Amino acid sequence: MAQTPQQRKANAQFAKLQEAKMGKPTEAIKKKEKPAKLPISVGWLYLLLFVVCGGLFVELVRIIFGFFSP
Repeated sequence: MAQTPQQRKANAQFAKLQEAKMGKPTEAIKKKEKPAKLPISVGWLYLLLFVVCGGLFVELVRIIFGFFSP
């Protein structure tokens, strides 16, 4: 099967990058590392924090007022 122009362009770009690396030690070749992504979104993290800390707060209020009531 023949290559499409888009594939040909991508292959040429990859080959050019590989040629630039040839003959250099692996320490000299630096890869661009992407920042680490969180396993869950920030919204779900806030919701989980609200549920846990909110439940803890309500339980502490219940214990404190239960201790002082006759």
